[in-house]
This record gives sequence, C-alpha cells and structure tokens, in this order.
Amino acid sequence: MKKPHSFHIPVMGIGFTIDTPFKVAQYGMDSVISLVDDILLEKLRKMYSEKFEIPYKEITEKIDDFRAKRITSYLNLMDDLTEKKFKSMKDYISSKNYNDLTAYISMLPDNSKIKTDFIALTSNGFSLNKIKSWVSKNLVKGAIDVNIMTKVDKDNYKKDEKLSVEYNDAHAALRGFAKSKLNSAVVLSAGMNPRLYSYMSQFDDFFPDEKGVSNKRIILKVSDYRSALIQGRFLAKKGLWVSEYRIESGLNCGGHAFATDGFLLGPVLAEFKEKRNELQEAIQSVLSKELLNQNRTIPKLPLSFEITAQGGVGTQEEHRFLLKHYNLDSVGWGSPFLLVPEATTVDYKTIRKLAKAGEKDLYLSDISPLGIPFNSLKGNTKDVEKQVLIDKDRPGSSCPKKFVALNKEFKDKGICTASREYQYLKIKALDEKDLTPELYQKEIDKITEKSCTCVGLGTSALLKYDLDTKVEGEGVSVCPGPNMAYYSRVMSLQNITDHIYGRDNMLSRKDRPNMFIKELHIYMDYLKNKFDETKRSLSRKEEKYFETFMSNMNIGIAYYQNLFKKVEGSFEDIKTSILNELETCKSSLEVMQAELYALTVKA
Repeated sequence: MKKPHSFHIPVMGIGFTIDTPFKVAQYGMDSVISLVDDILLEKLRKMYSEKFEIPYKEITEKIDDFRAKRITSYLNLMDDLTEKKFKSMKDYISSKNYNDLTAYISMLPDNSKIKTDFIALTSNGFSLNKIKSWVSKNLVKGAIDVNIMTKVDKDNYKKDEKLSVEYNDAHAALRGFAKSKLNSAVVLSAGMNPRLYSYMSQFDDFFPDEKGVSNKRIILKVSDYRSALIQGRFLAKKGLWVSEYRIESGLNCGGHAFATDGFLLGPVLAEFKEKRNELQEAIQSVLSKELLNQNRTIPKLPLSFEITAQGGVGTQEEHRFLLKHYNLDSVGWGSPFLLVPEATTVDYKTIRKLAKAGEKDLYLSDISPLGIPFNSLKGNTKDVEKQVLIDKDRPGSSCPKKFVALNKEFKDKGICTASREYQYLKIKALDEKDLTPELYQKEIDKITEKSCTCVGLGTSALLKYDLDTKVEGEGVSVCPGPNMAYYSRVMSLQNITDHIYGRDNMLSRKDRPNMFIKELHIYMDYLKNKFDETKRSLSRKEEKYFETFMSNMNIGIAYYQNLFKKVEGSFEDIKTSILNELETCKSSLEVMQAELYALTVKA
C-alpha cells in the first residue's frame, strides 16, 4: 500500500527520536529509532511499562546477550504501544468523538487519495459503519524503523576475555532488531561494515518470499551513486536486497557529516534518477544467483526499491521539487522536527536554545570522538560541562557508557578519545615532545575538544521524562543541521505538516537560501578551510584530493546553472539570485584552482 505521507522523520541523535514512533506512527508517519544506547532504551522501557501498567522485568548486564535482548524488548514494546494507539483510533470512532481520525486525515497532503476519499465519504453525513469499514481498509500505521551506525561496532569483553564478533555493539543491535516482531527496516549508516553485512544473512526475516515481501528490510544511507552500487551488490552477494537508498547531503545535514569529494546533492540525485533501472538490474541479477545458490525462495517478479533524500530541505516548494523532478519516493525532514514536542523528545532548555539559534550558532565541529565532522550547536550544555572540567585541569569525560571506545592507541580494549583516561595519556605523551608553546596549546585544544556525545545525545530524553541522570550528568549534546537557523518557534505536529505541504509557513526568516545553494556554500567553506590548512605543505596525495574535489564542485555548479536556467514552475521568484550566487561561487572556485595550480607548478 502506498505510504500516506511523502516525508519521513530521520534518526536524530541518540535520544531525540527514541520514542518518536509512539508519537507519530498512529498518523501514518515513518520515523527512525537509534539503537546505539541500550542503557537508555532499557530506562525508557521501564518508564513506559510503568506508565501503561505492563509487567516489567529488568534486563541487567548480568544476563547473557543483554544488549540484544534490551533492544528486542524495547522495540517489541514500541510495536505493541503504537499498534494499540492505532487500533484505538480505528475502534473507538463515534459520531461524537473522532478527533484522532480527523487529525490523521487533516495532516495528509491535500493531493492524497485517502484524504479525497474521506471527504467524499463524509460529505453526505456521518455513517459510522461505513467510516469504520473504510478506515480499516485504507489507513495504515507509520513504520518503526531503526538506525545502526555500522562503524560503531565496539568489541566487548567478559572480564578480560574478548567475546566473539557477534557480541560487538552493531552486531548485537542488528540481532536485537532481527529478533523483534517489527515489520520494518534497519537504516545502515556511516559507511560499509562487511562483517556486519555478512552477519545479516543469518536471519531469515531479511529474505523475501515468493511475492518479494520480507519482514525485515534494509535501507542504505548513502551520499553518492557509486557507494550505493558497491554496497547494494555486496549485500546481494549475501542474498540480501536493499529496499531503499536514502541519499543524504554530505554536509547540509544534522549529526555526523560525511563530506563527499565535492559531490553536491543535485547532481547525485540526477545520477540516481538516470541510472535507477541500471542499478536495479545490476543488483537483481546478483541477488537471483545468490538466492539460487542458497536454495532460498526466488521472488516471481523483480524486486523494487525506493529512492529517498534528506538534508537541508525547508520549504514546500523544495519538498515538491525533489519528489517530482528526481522521482523520489519520500523526502526526509529532520532538524525542524526538533522543535516539535509532539514528535521528538527534547528537553525544555535545549528546545529554547534551538529556537534561538541563528546561522552563527550552528557550526561544523570536531567534537565527535569518532573523528568525523559533527554538526553542533554552540553553547550546548554538554560543551559547557566539558569546559568546566578543562578549567579544573581535569579534561575528559568519565566515559560511563563506552559506546565509542574505539581508539586502540594506548589499550587493546579501546578507549574513547573524549574520555578522561585517553586525554590524560595523550597529554602525557604530548608533554614529552619539544613543542613551542603555541603549537603545544594547539595540540592540547585538539585533544580536549572531543565531547562525550554518546552520553550527551541521549541525556535530553532523561531530562524530558524526569529520569535519573546521576551517571550521565545533565549535559546535553545536540546535533541540528544548518537548516535550524531558519526556524525559531515551537511547533505542533499539525504546524509542521502544514508547513511541509504548503498550507502554512513556519519559517522565521525570509532570507533563507535555497537548499542547493546553502549546501554549495557549506561545501565552499569546507573546501577553503581544508585548503588553507594544508596548502603550505601540500603532499601529492592532498594535491590529487583537491584537484578531484574542485573538479566535482565545478561539475556541480555547471549542473545547477543548467538546471535553474531551464526549470519552469519552481523557484521563479529566486531564480535570478540563485544564478548570481552560482556565478559568484564559480569565480571563488576558479581563484582556488589557480592557487592550487600555482602551488603544484612551484613544487
């Protein structure tokens, strides 16, 4: 059945969408839960069990495979609770009370067949039996999807004995999802993990039946076509089909930012559109052979997949353009939903900070212990907490959860680079080097900049629900994308859906740039900063990197110039300013290319 909505709510942080399905699935909206923090999931399972008087038995760390079991139990609870709410909406419709039903219908896009049919059905009076029958046949619940960051796959130990690979964090999270009763998808992000991908083939739920239907599906988050083809083929060789390729802007997004080599979103989407059939055929042939090799069921018809996109979309016009021009199946709306308490779980103080945030408050930071650029908010309380420890000459976190204890520079077990232990050892090693005061301080700042995000990104949920934060502390990390600068009010679920579908305008500023131009400027800034850092001592490898990056940027700018000159019916009021911006960026890029050429000739 076609999905009711043309948008989805991506995973945000660790805790901000941890129970979003419970809030929005009853309205047919898809959303994604992070599986990083099983400790947080267990706390919320206890809270919800007590709230709805459901028997609860704690899954402690003494229980074998506790991480996977916590995840399974939480996801099963979410499934039960969302199904109960959805069923309640359908079963308790009366002539006097059908508020949830009208909310479901009113939030649908205006061109929705479901909405049109409902209006026609109720235009001649209220027939309770007809409406109940129609609701049962036509309304669907939103998906409870899950996210696994594939590289956050820490080895685990029992005392000093290293456990086998299936007990690694990402492996255990996958097993927890696979053993749950959810009929939904796992979103695999942060790059390829061959061991994890191979492990997926151990679970029958990921394999299709004769009709091509599987209970568990795979969504790949990618930033370019080549990555989708490589990963899709790899999974197909295991007999696994990717049901959706979720394309995300490399830099114009929330959370971790995986900068591409200058590949801009528009050209990437165009390549997917052009090669969609080619991608399907290339992977289908590999899959069919492998299913035959494994003696598994081969679907009677070729399998299909969806292509979706997310990253910086902010207006109904952009939303509609992405869907129509690139033939997308859905568009992800992330950061604005952080200001929607009916959808996400954000504590009061953090919501206030987000609402007040302007462009200068949102920045691409180096605070992530994963060593990946991370979109953050200046003045977040986790960074304030971090600075207090630095001022006390005790930098670093106590590292209570250790989910990203992946650095093996000092210990085989791994330490988190944001931890007090790691920073102490790193500074001690630094003290032995004969550095100038200026260079020494620069290195110190690099070390102590890392923040305990695996705790901070989940704490907001604890504060929101008034749960114990004795271990975690009250510092909150928050990871909005640059798009947050243009929203400054707390919104209802009706507000944000009306905004997405063009029935209202929730933007607080009129000077918001087009999403493609915003991404281009972010990439230009990223390139300039990186170039300025390294151009004094440019290696051949770095030279080649910048040549490729700049070439791809030029291709992207030329693509946009052609697109905006030819496109009709969209962006008419800003087309001239967009073309001027593109010309300016092109000139700036030419200056950098000339500088790079001069450096290489000199070398």
